[in-house]
Formats: sequence, structure tokens, C-alpha cells
Amino acid sequence: MSAESIKITLPDGTVKEFAKGSSAMDVALSISEGLARNVLAAEVNGEVRDANRPINEDSEVKLLTWNNDEGKATFWHSSAHLMAEALEALYPGTKFGIGPSIEHGFYYDVDFGEHQNFDHSHLEKIEAKMLELAREKNEYKRSEVSKADAIAYFKEKNDEYKLDLLEGLEDGSITFYQQGNFTDLCRGPHIPNTGFIKAAKVLSIAGAYWRGDEKNKQLTRLYGITFPKQKELTEYLHMLEEAKKRDHRKLGQELELFTFSQKVGMGLPLWLPKGAKLRERLETFMRKAQVKAGYDPVVTPHIGHKNLYVTSGHYEKYGADSFQPIKTPNEGEEFLLKPMNCPHHCEIYKSKPRSYKELPVRLAEFGTVYRYEQSGELHGLTRVRGFTQDDAHIFCTEDQVKEEFVKVIDLVLYVFESLGFENFTAQISLRDPENKQKYIGSDEAWHKAESAIIEAAAEKNLNTVTELGEAAFYGPKLDFMVKDALGRKWQLGTIQVDYNLPERFELEYTGSDNQKHRPVMIHRAPFGSLERFVAVLIEHCAGEFPLWLTPDQVAILPISEKYADYAQDLYKKLQSEDITGFVDHRDEKIGRKIRDAEVKKIPLMLIVGEKERDNNEVAVRRHGQGDVGTMSIESFVDYFAKEKAKSLNIQ
Repeated sequence: MSAESIKITLPDGTVKEFAKGSSAMDVALSISEGLARNVLAAEVNGEVRDANRPINEDSEVKLLTWNNDEGKATFWHSSAHLMAEALEALYPGTKFGIGPSIEHGFYYDVDFGEHQNFDHSHLEKIEAKMLELAREKNEYKRSEVSKADAIAYFKEKNDEYKLDLLEGLEDGSITFYQQGNFTDLCRGPHIPNTGFIKAAKVLSIAGAYWRGDEKNKQLTRLYGITFPKQKELTEYLHMLEEAKKRDHRKLGQELELFTFSQKVGMGLPLWLPKGAKLRERLETFMRKAQVKAGYDPVVTPHIGHKNLYVTSGHYEKYGADSFQPIKTPNEGEEFLLKPMNCPHHCEIYKSKPRSYKELPVRLAEFGTVYRYEQSGELHGLTRVRGFTQDDAHIFCTEDQVKEEFVKVIDLVLYVFESLGFENFTAQISLRDPENKQKYIGSDEAWHKAESAIIEAAAEKNLNTVTELGEAAFYGPKLDFMVKDALGRKWQLGTIQVDYNLPERFELEYTGSDNQKHRPVMIHRAPFGSLERFVAVLIEHCAGEFPLWLTPDQVAILPISEKYADYAQDLYKKLQSEDITGFVDHRDEKIGRKIRDAEVKKIPLMLIVGEKERDNNEVAVRRHGQGDVGTMSIESFVDYFAKEKAKSLNIQ
């Protein structure tokens, strides 16, 4: 290899030689022109960079396209610059704050200055200008700028927000990016040119205080999204419309599942009778599964002495930014609303001496915990201040970790299969091998735990991704990332290994060698929080729950008041068979009653009139399907039992 050449190692282990100063785009071109046309950026030795930026040393290179999260993020950050260019062209004198990529798209915070009449009617004009500029295929050009020159540039431009940002930057670390007539202060990276952007939509407008401080000026935040194909934007907008229909906050109200009250407090959901039924069924389902899996139920208080959370470390983590201590009449005595169930479970484990023969000890609880989320972060049931976890903690020996992990995975898979979550990935989060001092526990213990997780996931044939450095400081973990019916990702279910709490609480068991040993602690919650799980479930199935879970499984619809007594008797018989529902006694035509039951997504409608009463029968309709037929009450009970079993989705 000559002194003027470098070695590039690709993700598959292939090593190629290139001239010093070659770029990731040169690497792509050496593979195929088709690949090069799709490269948006590159990861060079772990750093995401411009695809055209020179590489001057031996490097590991990963080419990033639209199919990579980092590629999408680069595409959307570059689109924020394109939107800013369009805004500057349409509204001269506009000043710019920050414009990052976000999970879906990007935003830019702007000060329109004299153009204060800006509103939603302007959005189409901005989109058209963005696409006009994109068609120019202007290159995103990176340049290193001295701090003095950067300050001079933005002083001349009269942009106080960029000058504010520059105050926190060191000379020698400042870069500008220019495309077309627009120049921005930016670290990058960016896509090669604007021509990659084929479809654009400015989605919404919001207010945002500069640097998130309400003492500062409120800027206009424009949210947008772009795609490399118009078809993808069309599909995304369709998904957004579908998501609006499925919004759990909207459906939760329509289906009378839950509500919120300002008097009770923000972020504290009130479960209505139907929602309480649904929640109770989920709990019963999980309790039965846990009993089979060898868990012992426990119940712990909603509060604990402050010292409990000081010992566990939760006071340090949540104390300052959470609900403040509850003082008692005793001087200096303080309690906290519990932020986690695990400290209580540690004390239960510690309540008597333990032997290796007892392990594993599995303690399970539907425990409600409290965390003070900022009001701006609260969102329906997905982000609340009080929530119930299907929490369990397993105390075991190091040699039992893998077996316990496999059993917990089985439980998580049972939950997902039962509720129709078929598309998911398991993320294996390991410690950063280059920064071991961040973690507690010995190398040997970490190696055992990480190997156990990797082997357990392989044994269950899980679709996995591995993330180095994503482990908690106290141990590795496995998180389940589920895709719902709209393809959106949610984290549901987690399993974590913990060396920290057994150490903090000085937990012990007597081993076969008659010596004292620390148990390993495994945290697991297949639902995560019941509130969040219900929210995701509502949006996943659009409020059409499986029959076994639906709060009102049947609606009994008498054709007229003459058949009310028969309908009421039928209701009592079905109740005795553990079939829940209601009788619609309203003085309405049967067509209206059927339509209303359809809107409420009641799975089964039982229509009763003279013929049904005289023959002790019911006329059955299925939600969304229509007539099923007339059957005797006994036949319907059998039919219901079969349909309910089918709805559990377990083959």
C-alpha cells in the first residue's frame, strides 16, 4: 500500500484500497453506480458524515441510504435547510433559530419579523418553493469558518439567534453549509444535493420559545417532512389520516374508556366503567399467565419512606424533578410517592433468610407508580404522571439468568401473540466495551449476563438488533420494539438484568457452599405500563378489541318495548355465562340501534323480537360483517365460547 493510499473496511468485512482523500461516494461508485445514486451520507469510524467529505486515514465505512435511520435523519436535516432557503426567498429578513431532524421529518424555529401575518394559508406556497429549489440540485457545501468571520456574517445578516448560538462554540469547531443562495451555521452532515428531495409537505405550525425559555421571544416552529418519492409522501399522509381516526384519546372518549379532570390533576387518568373492565381483563390475563410461570403475587404501598428511595438511588434520579416529599407530623419524617416498585420488592425478598434451594424467587405486582412529567410532555395515556406497571422481579443465581430470560421471553411472546402484535424487533442493549467504568458489576458477571441474553434471544429465534452502549449502568437488557397496524414503532415489554439493587440493598442467599452470595435481579414488564399498553392497543386495533378483551361483548337489541322482559332475562342468562354487555332499551327503531352498536364497535348484536321470544332464540349480527343467523340461547353460548377462544389469537 502506497503512502498516499488508505484502507476502507466495509460492514461485511471487505477491505478496499483507495487514494487518500477519497470520499464515501467514491467507495459507493466503486461498488455500483446504482448504489451511489442512493447514498445520502456515510458513517466513518462511527461518525455520520457527508458522503462527499474526504477520508484521509484507514477507516471503517458504512454507506447510508434512505433505508438507514441515520440516512433518513440526514435527509430530513438537509430538508430543514431547504425549507429555510424557501422561507428566506419568500419572506426576506426572516431570522432562523434551530432546524433539526426529528423522528418523522424536521422542524425549523423562525422569526418572521415584519411578516407577522404568516398563517396556514402560506404553507402550499412554501412547499412549491421547496420543490422548485430542490429541482436545481444545488450541492450542500461544507466550509470551516473562524468564529470572527461567523460572527461578522450573522451580524451583517442581523440574525441574533445564530449569534446567540455562536457564543457557545469554540473557534476551530465552526462550520457553515451552503446550498443555492442559503448559508447556515451547522455541524452537518447533509445529503449530496437538493435533487434527492422529490416530495415535501409542511405539516403544521406551532409556537416555541427561543431555547425553550418562556422569558425569551416566541418563535414560529414549522414542522415538515420530505421523501425521495412522491408515492412515499402520499402513503405517509394517508397514514396520518388513519392515525387521526385511531388516536387513542379520541377513541378512548368515544368508547367511554377513560377521561381526565383538571380538578383531579393533569396526567392522572380516570378509568370509566368500560375502561376498568378492559383493564381488569388484561390484569386477569396476565395474572393467570404469571401463576403458570411460577410467580408469587405481592402488594406494596403507593408511598415509601424517603430513605427507601435514597438507598435504591431513585431519590437521586427522580427526587428533584418529581413529586416532592410528603411530610408527616413527626419532625423530619418524609415519604415519597413511589417512582418504582423494585425497592419495595427488594425489601420483600430481604424479609427472611434465603437459600439457593429457594431461588429463583419471582415476585409480581400490578403496582402504580408516580413521576412528575412536565405538562408539555403529557399525552393521553402514553405519557402520564400516575401509571400501573405489570412489574415483576426475579431474584436468581448467575447460572439461572439464561433460563429465566428464556421464560420471560416466552411470556412476552404469549402476550404479543394473544393481542395480535406480530411485527416486532428485540433490541439487545449491551455495555460499551470502550467505557466499562460507567457500569457496576464485574467483567465476569457482565459477560455471563450478556451471553445469557444473546443466547436466550437466539434460542427463541427473535429478530434482534444489538446496540453497544445502550445497557443500563446496572446491567444489560432486552427491549421489545413493536410495530402497530400503521407501521409505527412502540417499545412494549422490557427485560433487564440488575447488579445494582442487590448490592445497594445488600441482598443475600446462602449457597450450596454454605457461604453468602448476592442474587442477580431481573426486572420484567411485558405490558410496560397498562396505560401506555392500552393506548397502543387502541390505536393498533382502531378500538376493535378482540372478543375476549372487549368491555361490552354483546348488545341486546329488542325490536320494541314489548320484548324488553325477554331481553332482560336473556341478559341475566348471559351474565351467568360470563358474557358482558347491555340491553338497549331506548325507544328507537331497530336500524338506529344497530347503527349505534356498530359505531360503539360492539362485537355481537343480539336482536330479539316476537319470533326470538317465542322460540327462546336470538338473531345474531357481527360487527362489520352483518347477520350470522338465528340460534338458540344455548347454541349462542357455545358459539360465543368458540369465538372468544379464537380471539385470543393463539394457534
